[in-house]
Amino acid sequence: MHYFILLTDECNLCCTYCRGKIFSVPDQYYEKSVIDENLPCDLSFDLRNLYDFLSNDNDAVLTFYGGEPLIRSDLIREIMDNAPVKDFIIHTNATLLHTLEPEYINRFKSVFVSIDGDRNLTDMKRGYGTYDLIMKNLKYIRQNGYLNEIIGRMTVTEDTDIFESVKYLSSNSDFSFDALNWQIDSNFWNDLHCRTGFKDWVINSYNPGIERLMDYWTSKMRDEGKVLMWYPFVGTMQDILVKRKKALLRCGSGFENYSILQDGSIAPCPCMAGMKNYYCGHIDSSIPSSLKKISVAGDCLECDINDFCGGRCLYSNITMPWPAEGRKLVYETVKNLKLSVEKKADEVRGMIEEGRISIDSFDYIKYNGCEIIP
Repeated sequence: MHYFILLTDECNLCCTYCRGKIFSVPDQYYEKSVIDENLPCDLSFDLRNLYDFLSNDNDAVLTFYGGEPLIRSDLIREIMDNAPVKDFIIHTNATLLHTLEPEYINRFKSVFVSIDGDRNLTDMKRGYGTYDLIMKNLKYIRQNGYLNEIIGRMTVTEDTDIFESVKYLSSNSDFSFDALNWQIDSNFWNDLHCRTGFKDWVINSYNPGIERLMDYWTSKMRDEGKVLMWYPFVGTMQDILVKRKKALLRCGSGFENYSILQDGSIAPCPCMAGMKNYYCGHIDSSIPSSLKKISVAGDCLECDINDFCGGRCLYSNITMPWPAEGRKLVYETVKNLKLSVEKKADEVRGMIEEGRISIDSFDYIKYNGCEIIP
């Protein structure tokens, strides 16, 4: 299984769609959960207990997460030196990558980098100078021998031209990412009333942009024999090509992907840190095979695109921070993705039969933290 480990809640950035919202959005509503107000900021348990827990899973993959995990690079080194796991992954804003030695960086199976587009867009959301520092550090780790996948992890808002931003990060003169995934900043905060332009953006920018991206993505297969590793397209197209009928929650939260919190409690998702009555176990008293499973419920189970979507987000499914009209807009984005993929499926299947591309090109590591349903 995959496990996020939350090393710290601290971060060296204050992005507009993340910590920056603390200053502009009312408190979250958690009526459906008991919140642990005493969850420590930093990892506070005996690491030997972590190693004992992980030793019971022969296929364990451990993903460093935060906050910004590289603030605790000391813990990263210690855990990588001792944890009995198959692979390591890191989710980072990349501004501190230069502080971790190449001997550790080069062992990561994947490096997820939070970035939103070109310099102007990224700096607008994440702080002046962030883009240039990210690019500098990505070049640094490549020059020092990192050969594995570097994944751009985009947060998409009303300021985003999804077509231009994805194309830019896939191929530009600064640094081209091996893979991309994106998530719409929607239905995570109690902020729909603040998003007066969201509906217009979904209808007139985002959804048409996805259709244009799908055209571009398939043209790369047709003209160059290349399947760009854009996870929302690769993951969903693969399901259609192999006729995989039922999609569970695509991220694996609550059944194949769990989060080890700072006190050793195990949550189904890092977004659900502190939601005590949804905890699935504890590293001191659980083994991986016995962890409680948490599933999406409610409207998602009756949705006409559930087999395609799988529920999108366990956290938002439980907390439901947006009212029905907002959730309907999110549904429309997923349905548009579904229709866009289905529209191109026969053409892609034909290119596979012609030998222009391979079905193996759509393989990816399931539950590694990529957003398949944005």
